[in-house]
Amino acid sequence: MEQMLELSDEDEVTPELLGSQVQKAQEQLLQLRRQQEQIEKQKRELEELSRRQEELERGRAEMTDKLTRSLVVLEREAYETQNKLEQLRATRESFGQHLEVLEGIDPKGWNPSDLHRELSRALSTVDDARAEFSQQRSRLQAIATQDSDNVPLPEAGPDVAGMRGEKSFGQWVLIGFALSLPLITVGLVALLIFWWMAKG
Repeated sequence: MEQMLELSDEDEVTPELLGSQVQKAQEQLLQLRRQQEQIEKQKRELEELSRRQEELERGRAEMTDKLTRSLVVLEREAYETQNKLEQLRATRESFGQHLEVLEGIDPKGWNPSDLHRELSRALSTVDDARAEFSQQRSRLQAIATQDSDNVPLPEAGPDVAGMRGEKSFGQWVLIGFALSLPLITVGLVALLIFWWMAKG
C-alpha cells in the first residue's frame, strides 16, 4: 500500500492522479476488510471445531468410564443372579422331592404289625422335610435381604432339626394314641367277631 501511495518526484501531482490513488487505496482497504472478515470467520469456525472436539473428548472419556464401570457391575450382578437362580432351582427341586415323599405317606395302607416302624419312618421323613425347609428358607431369606426383596415363605414351625427328641406332653399323647389306634381297632373287631360267633 505504501508503494501504491508513494509518488515519485518525477510524477506530476494532479487531481486525477490523486483521485486514482485514493480509489486504489479504498479498493485495497475494502479487500483487506473482506480478508479480515474471512479470517475472523475461519477463526470462529476453528474455535467451534476446537470446542466440539474438546466436548467429544470429554464425552467420550465420561461415557467410556461409565460404561466400563457399568459393565463390571452388570457382570457381577449377572454372576450373582446366576448363582441365585441355581439356588432357587435346587431349592424347588428339593421341595418337590420332599413334597412327593410326604404325599406318598399313606397310614391306611400300613401293616398293623409294622405300625411302629412305619410311623417312625414317616415321622423321620417329616423331620427331614422340616429341616430341609428351614435350611433352604434361611438361604432364601439371606438372598432376599441382599436384594432388598422379600421371598414370602411361611415359618418352618417350632419343630426344626435338632429338636426331634424334644416333644411336648400333648405330642406324646397324640403319638401314643396313633400307635394304639390300630391295636384298639383290631381288638374291637376281634371282640365283635367273638361276640357274633358266641351268639350264633
